[in-house]
Amino acid sequence: MAAGVAGARGAGRPLMRLVTMSGVPILRQLHLEERLLRRTGDNWCIINDGTAPATIVMGVSGRVSELVEIEPVLRDKVPVIRRFSGGGTVIVDQGTVFATFICSKTAIPGLQPFPRDIMSWTGQLYDKVFDGFGEFHLRENDYAFSQRKFGGNAQSITRDRWVHHTSFLWDYDMKNMDYLKIPKRAPDYRLARNHTDFLCRMKEYMPSRSVFTEGIISALGDHFTVEPTEPEAVLSDDTGFKPSTKLLSPQDLEDVIASKESLKIELITVMDRPARAAGRVAALLDLDRLRGRRKTERE
Repeated sequence: MAAGVAGARGAGRPLMRLVTMSGVPILRQLHLEERLLRRTGDNWCIINDGTAPATIVMGVSGRVSELVEIEPVLRDKVPVIRRFSGGGTVIVDQGTVFATFICSKTAIPGLQPFPRDIMSWTGQLYDKVFDGFGEFHLRENDYAFSQRKFGGNAQSITRDRWVHHTSFLWDYDMKNMDYLKIPKRAPDYRLARNHTDFLCRMKEYMPSRSVFTEGIISALGDHFTVEPTEPEAVLSDDTGFKPSTKLLSPQDLEDVIASKESLKIELITVMDRPARAAGRVAALLDLDRLRGRRKTERE
């Protein structure tokens, strides 16, 4: 219903194709988004309600050793994905709602295709979505109610197009957060808070997931003619495309541990070199003193 209203209100505006899904694995969703970004010229909104199993998703330049508790992840066989876009590291599951915008650079009049400009535009859009449901803020690169984060964002910008995708915490299992390290580069407003104090659940502010997703579609109608598209039509058309988003293998993670151990041994060796050198000097001095005593005794 909301899509139809948005379509009528958006007459004469750019077309945005809407794909709504439920429970699609996040790896498959990211492969789809990357293909739509690189292989089509259309504008897209993709909404996916939940994913399974619980999966860690890292940005393209994230370092596993700094962001992931590798040994528990290997023990519990938690999948780890490195996506094609930037941004931070999240763990997603059935309690996560995903919303993605893929647009041509000319789709939104006056919008400059730079990260902060895109973030500002999406922040204004979500301000309408959350109107009346909490004290919504765009804080640095996060969406927050007051001072507590509930939405993490990532972007990728090509020559002619851009993607902005968000993982919304409708709900989450606190135990899953133990698989993530607190990043060294954290937003200032985090104030060194742990995951429990820093995050919040959207379900504490909104009545239902459907109210949220319908709000997104309605807000998009202020900028686009929104046209629903069957998921099967886009999910099945992936032949010949090789995405850069990849699932890290257990061996990839074990190699990180091995490289850390190797680095630790090398560091210990380097730090130990002065001590060993000092030991050799002391031994030489002792030998020299011994030789001096023997010479004195002979005289």
